[in-house]
Formats: sequence, structure tokens, C-alpha cells
Amino acid sequence: MNARRVAIVTGISGQDGSYLAEELLARGYEVHGTCRGKNGVVPRTSELDRLAHLDGRITLHPIDIVDFASVRDLLKQVHPHEVYNLAAQSSVGLSWKQPIETGEVTALGVTRILEAIRSVDPSIRFYQAGSSEMFGKIEESPQDERTLFRPVSPYGAAKVYGHMITASYRESFGMFCCSGILFNHESPRRSVDFVSRKITRTVAEIRHGRATELRLGNLAAQRDWGFAGDYVKAMYLMLQQDEPRDYVVGTGVVHSVRDFVQAAFDHVGLDWRDHVVVDPAFYRPADPKLVVADPTAAREQLGWEPEVSFEELVRMMVDTDLAIVRDEIATESERALPSRRVA
Repeated sequence: MNARRVAIVTGISGQDGSYLAEELLARGYEVHGTCRGKNGVVPRTSELDRLAHLDGRITLHPIDIVDFASVRDLLKQVHPHEVYNLAAQSSVGLSWKQPIETGEVTALGVTRILEAIRSVDPSIRFYQAGSSEMFGKIEESPQDERTLFRPVSPYGAAKVYGHMITASYRESFGMFCCSGILFNHESPRRSVDFVSRKITRTVAEIRHGRATELRLGNLAAQRDWGFAGDYVKAMYLMLQQDEPRDYVVGTGVVHSVRDFVQAAFDHVGLDWRDHVVVDPAFYRPADPKLVVADPTAAREQLGWEPEVSFEELVRMMVDTDLAIVRDEIATESERALPSRRVA
């Protein structure tokens, strides 16, 4: 019998999934992850690049999270001690364009996993990835576990459903189910669909002469930004407690989009005002104005603290994108060279 702890991470190819896989492997876990696929085949996509350094150390399972039978069969096959549900349509902006898919995956997908756990092995511990977007139209700051949810996007509403159904299974069936209400957390592995990576990627392109401007929406929007690699540690800690409960995870420090922009441009020695264009096309239909966490419970009960500062996070992301753009330019230059004939 395998004495190692076994974990399943849904959405393992995403930013958080890749960092969580590293964290669990470092703690001696056998790690299984789900990704989109058909007929038992793992597709070769750019998202899997985040897992390239873990090749041979994790097991990937191509399943559709909206298919209850495939989720249930995976639990029977793997026999996990813990399940971390990070699978979601995770873009707020995209949720306005795909509200039905967002509901199917980000909301009902949670119910399918919980019901599969209940039918296969109710002792499996479950983590649900919540979001500060659930607070939406905020009436009080900072936000903690008792703050009311008033979502203002399909994504936020779907996450509220996932949060509440997790609590329902915990209270109704006595299952060990936790939600982490995570505030904005970024990294060099963040998709360019998100404003943080859009900023650092474009700054790198401007610094290397491949672009001249960065078009953004509301520069006054304020967020509580942290490092994704720190936040996955809180996920792990939640499932190691004696009793299940939900936790707000954030830094407790707020910065505006303008702050992020200025820090990124300052790092490469440029004035952001020479390059940033405010474009109304990038404004959200409804955008929370002040989002900041009160992570007191996580600090006192989990012993969790963020380690990477806002300034360190921005520099880390800019440096990574500078290297990526530099390598792209070098590759393009090599391809442009005329081929040499060998006599």
C-alpha cells in the first residue's frame, strides 16, 4: 500500500496549479493533475509549458470537468487523500463573453467534484479556489470571511456558487471542505489575458523596441496583489487543519493599477506617462473600486504570511518578460539569417 499522501489538482496546467504541484511534490506527495483532453489524450498546448520542468514527476489525466462520470472514475482510480479544485474559466473579462460556459465550469463543476467525492470516499479533503471577485460591489474595507458577497460579473457569481455549495457539503454531510478566498495573486506564469502580465509583457516589448504603447482601462482600480507561489502554501495549510473552514488570503496592502504600471516602467528606466494610453474599451461593465484583504485568520490560524512584496513581484515579472522577449528577438534574428551552403 502506498504510504505517500496522494493529491489531485484540477486545472494543474494553470498558474496556481503549477505552483501548487511544486509545493506538494516538495512535501513528498504523489501528484495527479487534470487538464482538458479528449479520448484519453493530453493535448499539446502552450499551457502545459508551465509544467515542463515537472515532466515525469506528476501524472496528467485528460478529463472534462463537466463530465461527472469522468470525475468519479478518476477518484476511484487514484484514491486521493486531497483534492484541490483550481479548474475554472478564470478570466473576469472573458466571463462576460462566455457567461454560460463560466457557469458550467466555474460553478457547477464544483458540485460535480463534491458529489463525486461524496459517492466515492467522503473522507477525501477538498479545497475550493474562491476569489475576491465574489465581494463585488464592496460596502466595507478591508474584506474578511464575514464580508457579504455582491458579485458584479458572471465570474464572481459563479465563484460565489462554488463557495456556497462547498459550505453546504461541509455542513450537510460533515465533509472536510474548505474555500480559500484568494485576492489577486500574480507571477511570471500568469496568462497575458490578465492585466498584470499584460503590463509586464508590454513593458518588456517597449524596452526592447518591439512596441511603443500600452493600452489600459481604469488606472485608478485598486487591488491587493501578491505572489501566487506564496498563496498556494495557504491552500495546502487549509487542508492540514483539524477542522475545515474558509479563509481570506491576501497581503492586506492595496495598490492601484497605476502603481503597478509605474513600478514596471521604473524598473526598466522608462517614464510610464510616455507610453500608457487609457482606452475606454478596456473598462469593465462593473469594476470593484477598492479590493483589499484582511488575512488575520490565515495569519493566526494557519500561520501563513506572504513572503514576496509587491515591488519584488513586479520586478520578478518584468525581468522574466525581458528575458522572454530577448530570446524571441534572438530566435527571429537567427531565422532571418541566410542559410549557409556547405561546399
